[in-house]
Amino acid sequence: MNNTLFGMKKIICLWKLCLLIFLIVSCSDASRITPLRVVTELNIGESQEIELSNGEIIQLELLSIDVVRDSLRNAIREVNVKVSVDDEEITMHSGNYNLPVEMGKVQIDCPIVKEYYANSNSDRWGLSADARFRLWPEESALIQPGTFVYPVKQKWFASMTHSGNEPCFVDWGENLAVKDIYYHSGHDIGGAEGMDEIVSATDGLVVSARKDTLERYDDFPGDIRTDVVYIVDNRGWYYRYSHLDSIYPAIKPGVRVKMGQRIGLMGKQGGSGGWVHLHFDISNKENSTGTWGTEDAYAYVWEAYVRQYDPGLIAVARPHHLLWTGQETTLDGRKSKSLAGDIISYEWIFCDGTNADGPVQKKSYEKSGEYSEILKVTDSEGNVDYDFAVIQVYDRDKPDQTIPVMQPAYHPTLNIKPGDPVTFLVRTFNTAAGHEVWDFGDGSPQVTVKSETVDRRNYTAGRFAETVHAFSEPGHYVVRVERSDEAGLQAIAHLHVVVEE
Repeated sequence: MNNTLFGMKKIICLWKLCLLIFLIVSCSDASRITPLRVVTELNIGESQEIELSNGEIIQLELLSIDVVRDSLRNAIREVNVKVSVDDEEITMHSGNYNLPVEMGKVQIDCPIVKEYYANSNSDRWGLSADARFRLWPEESALIQPGTFVYPVKQKWFASMTHSGNEPCFVDWGENLAVKDIYYHSGHDIGGAEGMDEIVSATDGLVVSARKDTLERYDDFPGDIRTDVVYIVDNRGWYYRYSHLDSIYPAIKPGVRVKMGQRIGLMGKQGGSGGWVHLHFDISNKENSTGTWGTEDAYAYVWEAYVRQYDPGLIAVARPHHLLWTGQETTLDGRKSKSLAGDIISYEWIFCDGTNADGPVQKKSYEKSGEYSEILKVTDSEGNVDYDFAVIQVYDRDKPDQTIPVMQPAYHPTLNIKPGDPVTFLVRTFNTAAGHEVWDFGDGSPQVTVKSETVDRRNYTAGRFAETVHAFSEPGHYVVRVERSDEAGLQAIAHLHVVVEE
């Protein structure tokens, strides 16, 4: 009798255990998110039949790849990729602030080409063919609505950025002597130290924070540091948040976070180079090599920002430019996009006091330094937006000469009203001479500050120089800050501040 009862209890316990396992697996499968994009890799001349996430079939062929390199570091500055989609040809650009293009039944982008491997300082992509493509159905969202938000509580392009394989240039500028290029594979968002709040872009599980990791998680797409948080979402994608000034106590390994939940405050800790920013990147192993590769985040953060803030118009003058004195470059504002109507005007306002109309302009510089050229875009609904093209110019006759490089920021960047105090921050690299001079663009007196000299060996030490300003009237303000070094070379930077009614 006792043996029979014991046996029955054992069977019931096993049945409950099996039921529990079944429920866990079922819930896990139910919460699993399948990306809306599909990924493929092709060699030049190769054609492939591809099934989109909606079941549609398209034929994709890679026809050619043309890269444009600079004459200073031999770094890739532009990539033109020619493809055929269902026998219709199109040339698109790769990375560098380019969104997917619409063509027939698909939206398509090319986040990386093999040409970058020629002089990259590491492999961040896990690419085994000539190019990688991501494809979405026509008119599809890029990432499922309700599953992804902009990871910073901040205005779009409020400060400097790196994105989509752009060679790193913020802080010390590009080093002409270094020929192994750091093509930035994540999305860097500059901002205000200890002020701009970082939030989780997705629901997910914290697998690493403050250098602690969750048990059984020992394979990460990057290093583990005290300033870094890793979160895994229901796609199986790893999200990295780096250089945090502080991480909130609730964020620790094993904790499940909600989309939009606070993670910490923006900073310059770890391998930041000394400029304040969030390094945000997405990694997965959904590639032909099965190794960690970057899922280019620019299109996702763009879409999330547009959903949340409904900006109407976004001006894009990026990426930055690297030139010799006397060398001509092409400024291009055609990445700008109106979400409300049609763009009716592009105006470039140059540091030398001249202006030009039209999205594409040629420009050269006779003196080395760092310049910031203003792009003003207006659409048919009366929306206005500004962005800035950073131009770093080096003297052909003095290639070893450094130039001053500047990072400005401000806080808050959203919901500013007349009379609200706004904190402006700035740091200049490569010089101990001179002062930063602010012009707030509202007719008020200029303000002079001096940021601390940055030590290359300890660039996380020290604070940005701060000043507080309030705008008395609503409007768009283009704020300028500049500083000269010992040789009289200038660094000029701009910020776009919107003061609401």
